[in-house]
Amino acid sequence: MRDLWVRDGLVSFDPVPGAETLCGAGWIVPGLVDAHCHVGIRYGGGHEDRAGAVAQAETERDAGALLLRDAGSPIDTRFIDDHEELPRIIRAGRHIARPKRYIRELGIELDDERDLPEIVAEQASLGDGWVKIVGDWIDRSVGDLRPLWSDAILKQAIDAAHANGARVTAHVFGEDALPGLIDAGIDCLEHGTGLTDETIEMMVEHGTALVPTLINIDTFPGIADSAGKFPVYAAHMRDLHRRVRGTVAAAHEAGVPIFAGTDAGGSIRHGRIADEISALAAAGLSGHDALGAASWQARSWLGRPGIEDGAPADLVVYEEDPRTHPETLSTPYAVVLRGRVYGGHGPVTGHR
Repeated sequence: MRDLWVRDGLVSFDPVPGAETLCGAGWIVPGLVDAHCHVGIRYGGGHEDRAGAVAQAETERDAGALLLRDAGSPIDTRFIDDHEELPRIIRAGRHIARPKRYIRELGIELDDERDLPEIVAEQASLGDGWVKIVGDWIDRSVGDLRPLWSDAILKQAIDAAHANGARVTAHVFGEDALPGLIDAGIDCLEHGTGLTDETIEMMVEHGTALVPTLINIDTFPGIADSAGKFPVYAAHMRDLHRRVRGTVAAAHEAGVPIFAGTDAGGSIRHGRIADEISALAAAGLSGHDALGAASWQARSWLGRPGIEDGAPADLVVYEEDPRTHPETLSTPYAVVLRGRVYGGHGPVTGHR
């Protein structure tokens, strides 16, 4: 038990005279992190306008997600940085894919894979230290998931990103693309449903992180149901869904760094970080690790502070310990962003 103060929007471990008490007893957690979030993609598909993107960011804030890693957006969301009342976004630029091998109009489509290193370097300069590539997608000519890139070009592209100070993450559902991505030095995998014991071991050796987006994976049966023309693909998607909790548990037990991301935007509504934390716990992470994957651990991985003296006061307050009472994650007592309180309490400087 300790007291915590806020002064000028920053955390203070020293008392602030005359501070107003926000919560006399409770649990304070560093602002939650959605490490796979698409501000700018409209629910149901398509590009959001500015007002829609602001509304998405507000929804994330009210759920306690105060730091968002944008895993690809079709619009430039930098204008959100001018809104002090909205979460910070760490951008990865636009998805990079091949023609007819990803969702239409969301990504940059390359006719020639040899252009990948140049485009990756370009997106590295436009993002906030991340680049997003599409590692696999359905190939309708074969009726199943297939890699988009050769192993050699992946190595060149990821080296180009690293040379430009950016990390690389990849959308990947199936098994076949994983060895090439990991051997090429990919920093993170999104979804990773096709992981095997062998590729999990490779991730551990390379220090590759995983953002499994479990609430998104729950849409796989519906995707399979709509893929009647491609029965092999449909069966594959159902199998990936069936074993995903065991896959995540095996990766966690092996020591793969795992972080929480909802894949909000498109088929997943914003503001569901609590559901993703619960899903990680159901997959075998302890309550402590599942919450850490969406809070202090994720912040450290992304190079952002947690609860530190002098750090931005980005906090979520709960009436019960969310590690042992996960249901409380959906109803935070207060959300504090840069020292301002949201959730009906109004701006305040206070201590626990």
